[in-house]
Amino acid sequence: MKSTSGNGNGPVSLDQLVVLDRLTVGPVVVQPDRVSARYSVTHPDGREEQTELVYKFEEPVFEKDDPACLNLASMMVVQVALNYGLFCKEILFDGVYDGADQRFIREMMENTSREIYVNKLLEPNPFLTTDSQPVAIERQKRYTQASLQFPENDGNAVSVSWKLWETDRNRHVVLSSGGKDSLLTYGLLRELDKEVHPVFVNESGRHWFTALNAYRHFEKTVPQTARVWVNADRVFAFMLRQLSFIRKDFAAVRSDEYPLRLWTVAVFLFGVLPVARRRGIGRILIGDEHDTTRRVNFRGITHYDGLYDQSRYFDNTMSRYFLRKGWSTAVFSILRPLSEMLIESILAQRYPDLLAHQVSCHAAHKEGEQVHPCGKCEKCRRIVGMLLAVDRDPSLCGYSSQQIAACLKKIVADGVHQEAAGVQHLNWVLAEKGVIELEPAKVRKLKPRPEVMQLRFDPERSPVTGIPVELRTGLYRIWMQHATGALTRKGRNWLPYDPLRDPEWTAEYAFETDGTGSASPYCSPHIWSQLTWPEAEDRLKRVDIAILPVGAIEQHGHHLPLDTDAYDAEYLARKVAEACSEPRPFLLPLIPYGVSHEHDDFKGTISLRNETMAAMVYDVGMAAARNGIRKLVILNGHGGNGPALNYAAQMINRDAQIFVCVDTGETSDVDIYRLIDTPNDIHAGEVETSTSLALRPDRVRMERAVAFVPEFSNRYLNYTSKRGVSWYSYTQRISESGVLGDPTKASAEKGHRIWEMMIGHLVALVEDLKSLTLDEIYQRRY
Repeated sequence: MKSTSGNGNGPVSLDQLVVLDRLTVGPVVVQPDRVSARYSVTHPDGREEQTELVYKFEEPVFEKDDPACLNLASMMVVQVALNYGLFCKEILFDGVYDGADQRFIREMMENTSREIYVNKLLEPNPFLTTDSQPVAIERQKRYTQASLQFPENDGNAVSVSWKLWETDRNRHVVLSSGGKDSLLTYGLLRELDKEVHPVFVNESGRHWFTALNAYRHFEKTVPQTARVWVNADRVFAFMLRQLSFIRKDFAAVRSDEYPLRLWTVAVFLFGVLPVARRRGIGRILIGDEHDTTRRVNFRGITHYDGLYDQSRYFDNTMSRYFLRKGWSTAVFSILRPLSEMLIESILAQRYPDLLAHQVSCHAAHKEGEQVHPCGKCEKCRRIVGMLLAVDRDPSLCGYSSQQIAACLKKIVADGVHQEAAGVQHLNWVLAEKGVIELEPAKVRKLKPRPEVMQLRFDPERSPVTGIPVELRTGLYRIWMQHATGALTRKGRNWLPYDPLRDPEWTAEYAFETDGTGSASPYCSPHIWSQLTWPEAEDRLKRVDIAILPVGAIEQHGHHLPLDTDAYDAEYLARKVAEACSEPRPFLLPLIPYGVSHEHDDFKGTISLRNETMAAMVYDVGMAAARNGIRKLVILNGHGGNGPALNYAAQMINRDAQIFVCVDTGETSDVDIYRLIDTPNDIHAGEVETSTSLALRPDRVRMERAVAFVPEFSNRYLNYTSKRGVSWYSYTQRISESGVLGDPTKASAEKGHRIWEMMIGHLVALVEDLKSLTLDEIYQRRY
């Protein structure tokens, strides 16, 4: 380590924290039930140290030579390394990573570097050596100090074949740990009659003790239970020994917090992905409550209070990344509106059979075959206090009477680590019940915080749209049997609230396409038409990308409505915008009419001339550019619009010199045509009927659907051929019904998967464009 003396030479600077020359992760070795990668550290004196990160599975989850499996395994083994971007000159990732992977790694490492800098280096940390403190407060645009290299890719993102995982959203993984959150999550889903797979990630050290009681219970009683073994804790300890500013006796320091790492949940989350993939599981639930989603500021440095990987921001980031990859699995928590105390209350009162297996203590110990909590740590006194506050006996989850008494004394002397409202309410309840005795001065300051025992729907932390639509009502009815009411956040105040009367209650969950929810009627800051001009002006300072949906009003056979193309284009644009990260791209108003003269022989068709369409889109694009839009994505819902839209895009680019692209399905057609059975399926056939059945089955008249699959005299005339030429004809000369395809092969299931494909690819495109300048779009910079 460079000179890091904080005693006589001033505070330790950020660059002095770079104590390792290189960290190499890989190569990655994949076996059917095992993934491993070497972690190699090179010190400035040339000394090299290495260890191995290993994941083991109880069932075969990988195909050894499948590039997609190697890609997933590569992403699994890098998660530990994301904690060390502050401390290395260079980090090499020796695996298979596409562009989405590389961007994810860079962004998450930067986020983690900032969190560790603030929460582990600037805040008091008993694991740091005395000569490495204090650390200087430095506001930086970038806190990751390591240069990130992907040597196998030779500087370019490799092409990892995109394939949508076949998953079922009725199947749920609960990332299980033996703590109250995962136990309650399992209990709630079980009561809602969902298929639940408790998956335990077994760290090789004593942390497994916290999960052991619950795991043994589930293994005996729940057939879907699984365990993933990982030695991440050993790799974390190995890395601590390489860092000269960490005390050599760190293992002997008693603390309720980790010495350095703040990117931990992802190590477990990525570990369960192979199980989810093999079992076709569409949802992964993690157990995080209301107070883990925070944005705070330390001396001008905005951060997440060390809780990013337990926040709703993390849920959304993971779901968005999985969507871009085609890993058809959403990540969320169903506990966000609940306080920690309300979670413990519901678990204890409603599911005592599960409470008996709760061990929320990282210093737990075994007595015979049973694991018992230590009764001394902050987590133990918190659990004891909450159980007594809701009139439940802590001995139900293993606490002795001596431990309970000791925990109560510690609550009085040292308090607990909860949100401020939770601490106040817990102390007030315990004092009111006579469970603890406080000094008169403290008693006078105590007041109840009733919101702690109510559901809190916060637009940022716990919005009603944060979980899928079909879970909301069932969960709410269970919650309200234990909560004292429901609240919503307005400014700094909590106000009474009935979510069932809120139109947002049926608004769709952003990361799933079920077609069961409606669009929110309330103003969303990314929807252009709903903003006032000052709101638009303010947002344009931060957002320079917009999506313009273009559709058509035209015949779609005897069974689909005339607005199919317009509806689908607007829906797709909205779902893509919603699934993008903040700040989301602008969503411009739909242009409903299209160039549809090929369908003019059928009543109901309203067509524009190519000149009219091109002029309209050109004018919209130029106006958007004058407002400050620099990247315009045109989502085209009707193939006949293509020539006009491409011409307009060229002209906008020429005259405004902004980036403009047109997607008429090019990003996803290759995957869609692998899914369906019908050749030349281009209009009102298997694809469009399936997507309509997925979203609005009430508008599809399947009893009227007739198939007409055209066969042409020359293979180059086939519409869906990769070698097909563009050519034009009046539809009625080919098909009397107006159908070109086979709608009788359509299904809602196919439709959901087609929507996932289209949304996933377009989110990947838009997210990349968002993060790039015009100059970077035209030429790769790393």
